[in-house]
Amino acid sequence: MKSSKKTNSIVTLLAFCLALSAPTLALAEEVDSSIAACLKAWGEHPFGKNPQFKTLDTSITVLGMGSTAADTERTSSPSLVLIKPIFNVAGESTVELMNPNGWYCMRTTVSLLGKVSVRAHCKAQLAATSDGAAVRGNNSENRSIKNLGVTVIGAVSIERPCS
Repeated sequence: MKSSKKTNSIVTLLAFCLALSAPTLALAEEVDSSIAACLKAWGEHPFGKNPQFKTLDTSITVLGMGSTAADTERTSSPSLVLIKPIFNVAGESTVELMNPNGWYCMRTTVSLLGKVSVRAHCKAQLAATSDGAAVRGNNSENRSIKNLGVTVIGAVSIERPCS
């Protein structure tokens, strides 16, 4: 059975995405620089120089198979959360960030032929570690975050419900 070029391309992209999300020896340094980039983007924040934070794991979605990542814990004080990279190939991924006291730092979002939806509480703070790019895609703008990641023939949207 012969593989098509399209299938080979998707498999190659998936392998690349998996390699990017794999832990490395430099992970602690990367996390520190990711958090630092978000703190710089926010300017004023309640966390100090060496903040404690939790990490939200995401999943890789391929052809619609993957799981929703969610932070539903409501805290009484500000909570800093680093969101691991989101990868979506030909499917739909959803990330729910529902803590009104959440300060969410998003590392990377990659969407190829798919859609990534981010639902964040209207009072939650969002920042990305870097600018993104869209190629024949749509990254919906938000007042505090835009060009969230790399979008190729797909979409990244941010919804801000107050419930």
